[in-house]
Amino acid sequence: MTVSVATLGFPRIGLRRELKFALESYWAGKSGLAELREAAAGLRIANWARQKALGADILPSNDFSLYDHVLDTSALIGAVPARYDWDGETVDSDTYFAMARGTQGSRVGGCRHGHDATAQEMTKWFDTNYHFMVPELTAGQRFRIASTKIFDEFEEAKALGYATRPVLLGPVSYLMLAKGKAVEPLALLPALLDVYADILARLAKAGAEWVQIDEPCLVLDLTAGQRTAFERAYARLATRGPRLMLTTYFGGLGDNLDLVADLPVHGVHLDLVRAPGQFEAALARLAPHILLSLGVIDGRNVWRANLPDLYWRLKDLAAGRDLILAPSCSLLHVPVDLASETALDPEIAQWLSFAAQKIEELAALAKALNEGEDASFSAFSASRIAAVARRTSPKIHDPDVAARLAALDETATRRETPFAMRREAQQKRLALPAYPTTTIGSFPQTADVRKARAAHIRGEIDDAAYARYLRTETRAAVKWQEEIGLDVLVHGEFERNDMVQYFGEQLSGFAFTRSGWVQSYGSRCVRPPILYGDVSRPAPMTVEWWRYAQDQTDRPVKGMLTGPVTILNWSFVRDDQPRATSCRQIALAIRDEVRDLETAGAAIIQIDEAALREGLPLRRGEWQTYLDWAVEAFRIASSGVRDDTQIHTHMCYSEFNDIIRAIGNMDADVISIETARSQMELLDAFASYAYPNDVGPGVYDIHSPRIPATSEMTGLLTLAGRHVPAAQLWVNPDCGLKTRKWDEVRPALVAMVAAAKAMRVRAHVQEAHDAK
Repeated sequence: MTVSVATLGFPRIGLRRELKFALESYWAGKSGLAELREAAAGLRIANWARQKALGADILPSNDFSLYDHVLDTSALIGAVPARYDWDGETVDSDTYFAMARGTQGSRVGGCRHGHDATAQEMTKWFDTNYHFMVPELTAGQRFRIASTKIFDEFEEAKALGYATRPVLLGPVSYLMLAKGKAVEPLALLPALLDVYADILARLAKAGAEWVQIDEPCLVLDLTAGQRTAFERAYARLATRGPRLMLTTYFGGLGDNLDLVADLPVHGVHLDLVRAPGQFEAALARLAPHILLSLGVIDGRNVWRANLPDLYWRLKDLAAGRDLILAPSCSLLHVPVDLASETALDPEIAQWLSFAAQKIEELAALAKALNEGEDASFSAFSASRIAAVARRTSPKIHDPDVAARLAALDETATRRETPFAMRREAQQKRLALPAYPTTTIGSFPQTADVRKARAAHIRGEIDDAAYARYLRTETRAAVKWQEEIGLDVLVHGEFERNDMVQYFGEQLSGFAFTRSGWVQSYGSRCVRPPILYGDVSRPAPMTVEWWRYAQDQTDRPVKGMLTGPVTILNWSFVRDDQPRATSCRQIALAIRDEVRDLETAGAAIIQIDEAALREGLPLRRGEWQTYLDWAVEAFRIASSGVRDDTQIHTHMCYSEFNDIIRAIGNMDADVISIETARSQMELLDAFASYAYPNDVGPGVYDIHSPRIPATSEMTGLLTLAGRHVPAAQLWVNPDCGLKTRKWDEVRPALVAMVAAAKAMRVRAHVQEAHDAK
């Protein structure tokens, strides 16, 4: 048996977020394309060198992206929607970033000048917090090789002495993730396979011996047509040149194992972290000549592996068979290097493993399997000590939290009266107009805001001076909202570094990094909290900032909280107890905050559950269990208030059709959702379900620098009215405005308020007409 080590992908952003800063400099016009390409090349070179030095034998290429790997695939095959006026040759950087971010035209004298196009829709990559750009395909779609990136990066690595294994998103998963206009995407498979065959042949000619072809959709429930698509695809591609490592992740193959076993590929990668039980079945079913790649180290979480346990399991099960050891998936989803976290509690740090450490773990495990356990004695000893220390640490368990959970009963998960009665009480208290306007919570975190926060962290300004600065920003934001005519205001969240981190820092059971950045989308990076122990709330977290903002205005200011499911799903969560238990603990902490806000006078409290759907298991048979405890957690957090206190929630990039009943069961008084890019398509579910509560469909896409016109927003609201009765509609942006600039936000929100007023006038005219 020979065991080697592979990585399926490495973090793109750089240890110090170099890619983020290079991209934003380029977008701002402060640097040119040459500088951006130079920065990107430097990151790729550093990544290959780092992985090799840490012990990886098989390195990936084409795992790097300037924005998103699915968008890269669309560029590679020339799948560019018509609105970008692409010339049909090479997809250049302007077209690429237009697809990612949209473009803004201008109006002079009533005429439009310059290209104006919305960005492609963006949604979550399976059940992760990474966003990908959804491919858009049309009837008669033509494909051709329109980008040389995959070939260029293979040649770039080869020139440096690295014989890489290029990474390519598989054709069937690409089409399954796409949206078709007047076409079922899988109907385009024959045309797409022609291009994929050319890509593989070109890689073979360049010297690639293997290609990692990612088909993550193989862990989903598949229809007969989708199964046939896989069979046809690999019957065509398996003989086109390089050997194919068919790569699956985020779950087990389950009933798709037989399908995969019969595909004429040369290797198969299995996720043994999400689905450890599939190893034995795969060994029995896959032919002996199939090279097995085993994802034994968690590529999505930060916990250190128990190397001795893994060693004995692999030694017994795989004796005599060549193996590749790898992370369960790309390391895109974890921070780069734990070594930079010098301020982290040493006891907690010893339980952790980031991308660099995960490769070291793989190398130690492979060495032991190749040479015997003693060959990795020091690594195994450290692993064993860390596992015992974590299991026995008093920091993990809090008996008071356990007792409070045990005392929960059904009354904690129910509002006192049905929505119709609550709505009447809330309208009496709030007196809001038709099409009430609001925002989702945050306002731009400008360079000055970030500078003040950094100075406070470094101790250059004291607590009092920092609080004065934040009060000034908050007061100005509240007054500006009043001036433009928003109906329900927010305080702007200038004191918050992140919608999850801010709360985690004030809850027990969480730890935080200084450099633990991961990519969310494009240049957007987040530092997920590390949920290591039982959760409770030592003190109120938001009440004083809400009270200050409300004192500045007579209009209602929303209390702004992040919900328990989102805090859970956007954290690195402990793996030593069920996720449902951790979620209920967080829910109780948020419930305490909700009650304190209500006691302070808050009439509207928003509990964001942006990530509720992304936690949905990939297999339908597991959905109900998750939805039951996720909805229960939200209701624990939100149900302890009076009828006249209005509860809002917000959800990001969610396909609601399959879970709309669960959304209804949350029983939020108002739900706001992201719908601008999808042209209100997501409201189909609300219409078919006859959703009874109020809905705020986003009319302003905040993930793009485009500033929509009032007419564009009234058009979206008109579309929304075809799905949801006008009396139930709120008017708001798609999401929070933290990442945008004020010179984008101000005109967009002014236009949004104007759109709401126009809709009210239109409704009044219609009422007058109907009265006649």
